[in-house]
Amino acid sequence: MGPPPIPKTQPPMWIKSIKVDNFKSLVDFQLDLAHFTCLIGLNGSGKSTVLQCLDFLGQLMRGDLKGWLDRRGWETSDLRSKLKRGTTIDFDIRLGLNGCDDEIWWTGKFDTGELRCAEETVKTSRETLKSRGGDFHVDNHDNPWNLRVSNPVEFTYQGSILSQLKDSFLGASKSEGAKVSLLDVKTFVAGMRSLDLLSPESLKKHARKSDGSLGLGGERLPAFLHEMGQGRREGLFKRLKEVYPQLADLNAKALRSGLKQLEISESYDGKSFVTEARHINDGMLRLIAILAELQGDGGVAVFEEIENGINPELVKFLIDAMTSAKRQVVVTTHSPMILNYLTDDIAKAGVMYLYKTPAGATRAVPFFSIPSLAEKLEVMGPGEAFVDTNLTQLADEIARMPKTETRDDVLPVQRRRGH
Repeated sequence: MGPPPIPKTQPPMWIKSIKVDNFKSLVDFQLDLAHFTCLIGLNGSGKSTVLQCLDFLGQLMRGDLKGWLDRRGWETSDLRSKLKRGTTIDFDIRLGLNGCDDEIWWTGKFDTGELRCAEETVKTSRETLKSRGGDFHVDNHDNPWNLRVSNPVEFTYQGSILSQLKDSFLGASKSEGAKVSLLDVKTFVAGMRSLDLLSPESLKKHARKSDGSLGLGGERLPAFLHEMGQGRREGLFKRLKEVYPQLADLNAKALRSGLKQLEISESYDGKSFVTEARHINDGMLRLIAILAELQGDGGVAVFEEIENGINPELVKFLIDAMTSAKRQVVVTTHSPMILNYLTDDIAKAGVMYLYKTPAGATRAVPFFSIPSLAEKLEVMGPGEAFVDTNLTQLADEIARMPKTETRDDVLPVQRRRGH
């Protein structure tokens, strides 16, 4: 399988593929991810479940699974699939790295009763960590005569064992050395952020601190902006000015209570007007939150139904921001307009069609690897091909496709149309 198209600014690390078994409708599920991945499919096909799974994997590296479940309003049993028996969720994550061919992967078995990984392996070119039962060890690949650092697990934790091991134990980051360390993997996966519950009601709230996250619904936006470095805040303001030329200032005001309040200043005919978040229009709030998240340069940014609340004339601006971001982006959409602003290369690599088998398990296939869609893409834009397709009939065509068909098997696109 060839590498996905490289955007203008390539993220330093990205997820190449995930395999998950026994997470809700994800049973023996596999998904290849590009630098920009757009999930499409009928309602109930599992798009939201994939986003939730990505957030779950990020939370394993952050620890505190109980708190995460509480924030989502879930019980432990909600994680497991109803399609099979078993109390563990198995996963296999393959990572890519900018500038080298290092093999990086993370596999494990998450015990839903204990809320932690009963078994886990993290492998980089530098070392391999293995954890099972009551102990863990690290093999150093550069020093085979000193085979391992070994320790019993004498502490309680949730999620991945890496969530509780000290950064100093996990090694220096890649910026300080030639090879990827366990710390690099932990930092990247823990930096995954999901805004799949983004809502105007949450965005209008005051917040005390962000802990580096906007929150699932964007409820920490004011604190996130207040804690954002000056360079990133200026970058965010500059991007917003492209579509809101009347914008004069973006401010996260600190109140006496310690809470932060989002405000914007706008200038009309030489007069300035200050507006608090509770009076800012919903679309602008969503755009501020999305662009703020994209200012980061690590982890994966995950968004649900990205077109919601966004004016049609701003969609191209939003897609350009996502496809050129420094970080990997995964979105869901029901809108062909989103696909219309993707180049053929990005669409072929990143548009994934999700559907369910007769047994109820979610499956994913590159949308434009489906023969009828590949043919349409020769003469239509990605969005036009989407509109011209009856999604309810695709499962039968997919069932007839050779099982070995991959992204590289997509029919070549002849550029016969102008853009």
